[in-house]
Amino acid sequence: MNVLFTVLVTFFAGMGAGLGTGFAGMSAAAVISPMLITFLHMDPYMAVGIALSSDVLASAVSAYTYHKNKNLDLKNGLIMMASVLVFTVVGSWVASRVPSATMGGFSVFMTFLLGIKFIVRPVMTTKEAMQGVSAKKRAIQSIVCGVLIGFICGFIGAGGGMMMLLILTSVLGYELKTAVGTSVFIMAFTALTGAVSHFMIGGAPNWFVWALCVAFTLLWARIAAVFANKADPKTLNRATGIVLVVLGVVIMGFNLLT
Repeated sequence: MNVLFTVLVTFFAGMGAGLGTGFAGMSAAAVISPMLITFLHMDPYMAVGIALSSDVLASAVSAYTYHKNKNLDLKNGLIMMASVLVFTVVGSWVASRVPSATMGGFSVFMTFLLGIKFIVRPVMTTKEAMQGVSAKKRAIQSIVCGVLIGFICGFIGAGGGMMMLLILTSVLGYELKTAVGTSVFIMAFTALTGAVSHFMIGGAPNWFVWALCVAFTLLWARIAAVFANKADPKTLNRATGIVLVVLGVVIMGFNLLT
């Protein structure tokens, strides 16, 4: 019974995380962590480590799918990733120097609001419009936005995927598929960095739970990414919005339980 219950919990956790990653570049940690903590009574630090490691392959396979469909800005993605990684460390250091605050709900609330935004005001920017921005201006924008995203993620400890999607679509004017593809590309590396540091500090995880989470998240991320790359912009906006709203409500419910 315990094994079956574990499989069911990790299946639904992986499904939610994979759909969020494949559709919107959302971090698996936002979905998997609260489910492992709430239903399997796992240590929060280890739950985050398992969630981050699940994010690595899910984001990588999503990024590959988006890249294969020419929906990934690789050059500016690398520039943004460098500044995100550096300022995540800076943000973490600053956070360690100030009194702790209950800011974990920030990313959940932002997930919900972003979902509403995609349903009500879909992103209809085209690739042709994106190409109208000069390469130099885009590179500078990528550095500045990467600094902002990295610092906020390091300081608050969550919301990286949502922050990137919001800034790529609303500030940098990316077309939605390219925004998600670039976001999951960056997330694969940030999640790898976080997972390695978690396991180095906290020790080895429960390998059974780890394997199930990684496999289920990877499966659903692949399904979502394939669908997203074939969908027309209006359908993709609606699907992304619905997934984010549902996940936002579900995660808020888990947070209330804990």
